[in-house]
Amino acid sequence: MYLLFPLNSGMRADAHYKSPLNKSPLNKSLLNKSLQMGKRIKRIAALSIVILALLEPSAHATLPEPVQTALVRAGLNSADISMLITPVGSREDSRLPTAIQVIDIGTKSRPALPTNPELNTEQPLVIYEKQTIKQNEQQLQAYTDDPYTYQSLLQQPATRATSRTPITPSVSQKPVNQILKNRAPIVSHLPDVARTPASTMKLIPTFIALDTLGADFVWHTRAYHTGVVIKNRLQGDLIIQGSGDPKLTHERLNQLLYRVERAGITHIDGDIILDSAIFDNVSKDPSAFDNASLRPYNASPDGLLVNFSTVSIHSYPLPNGQAQLTYVPQLADYQLPMRSDTRAAVCSQAKYSLEPEWQADKLVLGADVPNSCAEHVFQVAYPDAKDFAARVIKAKWLDLGNTLSGRVIAQEAPYPAMQARANMPHLALGLRALPVTPLPIASYPSFDLAAQIYDINHFSNNVMTEQVTLSLSAYAGRQASNTHVSTNTSHVQDNKVAPASLYQFGRPKTTNYPNALTHINQWWQTTLTTPPPSLTNGSGLCRECTVTASNLSELLNYAYHQPSFNTYVDSLGVAGVSGTIASHSERLPQSAAIGRAWIKTGTLNNVTAMAGYVKGRSGQDYSVVGLINTEQALNAHNARVVLDTMLDWTAQH
Repeated sequence: MYLLFPLNSGMRADAHYKSPLNKSPLNKSLLNKSLQMGKRIKRIAALSIVILALLEPSAHATLPEPVQTALVRAGLNSADISMLITPVGSREDSRLPTAIQVIDIGTKSRPALPTNPELNTEQPLVIYEKQTIKQNEQQLQAYTDDPYTYQSLLQQPATRATSRTPITPSVSQKPVNQILKNRAPIVSHLPDVARTPASTMKLIPTFIALDTLGADFVWHTRAYHTGVVIKNRLQGDLIIQGSGDPKLTHERLNQLLYRVERAGITHIDGDIILDSAIFDNVSKDPSAFDNASLRPYNASPDGLLVNFSTVSIHSYPLPNGQAQLTYVPQLADYQLPMRSDTRAAVCSQAKYSLEPEWQADKLVLGADVPNSCAEHVFQVAYPDAKDFAARVIKAKWLDLGNTLSGRVIAQEAPYPAMQARANMPHLALGLRALPVTPLPIASYPSFDLAAQIYDINHFSNNVMTEQVTLSLSAYAGRQASNTHVSTNTSHVQDNKVAPASLYQFGRPKTTNYPNALTHINQWWQTTLTTPPPSLTNGSGLCRECTVTASNLSELLNYAYHQPSFNTYVDSLGVAGVSGTIASHSERLPQSAAIGRAWIKTGTLNNVTAMAGYVKGRSGQDYSVVGLINTEQALNAHNARVVLDTMLDWTAQH
């Protein structure tokens, strides 16, 4: 709270203004009294500020001393960091999950839990053994070069924390200004400086998706066909309509094709058409950001994204000194080496261990498998999302024992893409010319949004975030199952497709990055009070994107009071326990935040960031934001310790 008094610009408050009035003794006396009054007002104002500071002793104008010390040790200065720590909720009505107790393995008896309500107002829900957490993490890192992609690709969603009592409508309907302005921050350092957020930016589209689409929202990948089916043989084309599903893994794609089989189709005399028109012109060069095109975090979004456009290369050592290689998923009409010699080398990322190169019709490995890899899984991204989807779908269709006389054609347009298929006369001949089926013959729902957001925030999955971000404007204000008239209505008449088909009139509207970012901007302006962040995508894999600590803090504080908060906070990693913040306990073994902080991290070569929630030992909940940016590349480990210290300091309150 501040008292503001207007002063004349460019002039000291006690300066004499040389006017004709000063010549009069009476006026001069009045002026002197006025100036003296002005001095008194200044003293009162200064005193008021001091009193207010005393009334709010927890409000830090500077960084906490432990954070400042860690900053110096990291070779950074206070200008490199923005930090905002704010109490949210009340001690009596915490909305954060119950704190997790982490103990060292081998302890004969579990430590007694504090009973002093001033120190601990809740009992731990789960007790984890620190050594077990560390061993699991080490085993996972030894088994695969990309643990987060590996975990994201698991068929079933990760288990989410037990839900807590949902917020009451009366609380969730508080005016936003009442929710956001009822608590003063205990630390506020450069909160309005625009900085690159890295992956902490994922907090923005994931919450907006929960707020606008709902935790139970699902995407539907649907299959239609033209022509007719005679004795399990389709005289026409099979059409697979993408919906933007962020996690259409190869196992789930199998389920969709099984449903096509159960609908009575095992042989296709036409083509399989892959329609990814829901996203328009969103493909990107996977090497553009950091020249790491093989890393799955650089995979491009797509309206029909399959398995994150990523192949898992499984390496198994053989007795003869070679390594056997298997691939999941398989790629049709593409040569993949099945054996490799081994060499004496350290097992690391696929780029250095295998030197893979995707050529037009084959994968070439430029290096033998390191003999230290043992049984290992390398995650390698394919450069073209549409070509990848086409090859995987054809391979799976044939693996089921089915046949296909035509091709698999991936296109970013509704069926048929006349530009690509103008020279195919069978479109206008015989049974194949019959229109698209009115209803889908198969439909496969995605995991719900809650499960997808867990993957995104826990494992920092970039391409899943992009899929959700783009879906915001495609599905805004309606469920995926609702109908919508396609913007491509010219295809209906030009190609004599029956207008009653759900394929045309039930499709979600086509969207792109400008539409999605406009949707985020509009949500921000109508819901929050800080100026909207500057985004070019949703994942934070960008150097020109900027947010302020005030942006993220306001979002976190608002989310805390909303009905979807349980799902939101459960998606975050737990300090020292899980997600991208699991290593917190290795960097700061005695941290009070272990098991008490729910955090999204972010890292680029010159960015280290953390944002989320911390449960103080007193039972008070806090939102925390720390953003470190430097002009040059920084030591990520040392910079993370600065923000680890922020979590520790907050948890001690």
